[in-house]
Amino acid sequence: MPFKRRVKNSDLRELVYSALSPIHGTGLFAKRSIMKGEYIGTYHGPDATRDGTYVLWVYDKDDEASAIGRSGRNLLRYLNHAVRGNAEFDGFDLYALKDIKIDQEITFNYQGE
Repeated sequence: MPFKRRVKNSDLRELVYSALSPIHGTGLFAKRSIMKGEYIGTYHGPDATRDGTYVLWVYDKDDEASAIGRSGRNLLRYLNHAVRGNAEFDGFDLYALKDIKIDQEITFNYQGE
């Protein structure tokens, strides 16, 4: 059974919130405990044709020429970088890499290892 995609801020607010980050600017935080492997949300916004603030690029490591960019318009745009992030993207869908506690900042590795 497919799960409901969290794209709109109203859907995401059930799970996350934005606040001042000790890492950088505004960050994204867990509103409730999130279990390892749990779907968090989908990075949503218009397609991007060039890099910029809040643009997420998705591509195969062996084929950067086929990159698809999306200019974030929902709360997931506030994700900050951490070398050992606690979440990762599968395409534009974000999943927890480990258990995330209430009020813990949600991060991912921008370089995607």
